[in-house]
Amino acid sequence: NGRQLDEALGQLDFMVSFDIYLNETTRHAHLILPPATGLETAHYDTTFHLLAIRNTAKYSEPLFEKSHGAKYDWEIFEELRVRLETGAPPTEPLPNPETKLDLGLRFGLYGKTGLTLQTLKDDPHGLDFGPLQPRLPERLSTPNGRIDLAPELLTRDLPRIRENLDALDSQLTLHPSQLLLIGRRHLRDNNSWMHNSARLVKGRNRCTLQITPADAEARGIVSSQTVRVRSRVGSVELEAEVTPSLMPGVVSMPHGYGHGRRGVRLDVAQQHAGVSINDLTDETLVDELSGVVAFNGVPVWVEVP
Repeated sequence: NGRQLDEALGQLDFMVSFDIYLNETTRHAHLILPPATGLETAHYDTTFHLLAIRNTAKYSEPLFEKSHGAKYDWEIFEELRVRLETGAPPTEPLPNPETKLDLGLRFGLYGKTGLTLQTLKDDPHGLDFGPLQPRLPERLSTPNGRIDLAPELLTRDLPRIRENLDALDSQLTLHPSQLLLIGRRHLRDNNSWMHNSARLVKGRNRCTLQITPADAEARGIVSSQTVRVRSRVGSVELEAEVTPSLMPGVVSMPHGYGHGRRGVRLDVAQQHAGVSINDLTDETLVDELSGVVAFNGVPVWVEVP
């Protein structure tokens, strides 16, 4: 529920944001601390190693020296910590991320080969250590060396779920005129990160509601027509895009739009403001067992305004 969150942020007594833009979120901040930009920072990837098929290591030096007075994110966090700990027992300062990375490489799986941060700096194209090797079950910390697919924390709650199953089913039953809304991403957007680059947002309008030909015909909708999408919590209007690439009964909106709010200072992005899918997501739609919110599969009505 983006509008509810937006209202809540506007009621905060004090808010600090780390950002280089005055956007939909940071416009509520009382203080914005801009960190060094991406090309002024070093990079060592960890997240996408989880999706890799080979063992690799690559360190990217900053392309530019950071501007005078600029600070890295970790330096800003450290200075805030020092200021907020006034009167509290002193704590150890945050280590430099390069130091942590170097120690991780030295004491990691390939440390015995002499791998250090300096090794990666000397080989800027990175190192390939070959295909992934099986590490299970020795990497599992469970007593029996197996993955617990039904932890007691969840199974203990199953009786409550069973008792309320009929009520839950009724909540999930779609009205015949409703469709299920899912999100999507665009390669040139990366959600909203690149919307303030004229080179990347030029071309056709990409903030559209994709809808199947059958669902569009049933509602008298044609491509490029403005349609209204309503959920329990709100409504938005945007251009329709009729496409056979979806399942029947499903419509799709992209993430990361909605730059037209008052106080936003994103000159390029505001020219392609679009609408926010978060204004349709319903905070009451959660998986009852895990408590995970349902950002996809939101019941909506689609109509011609």
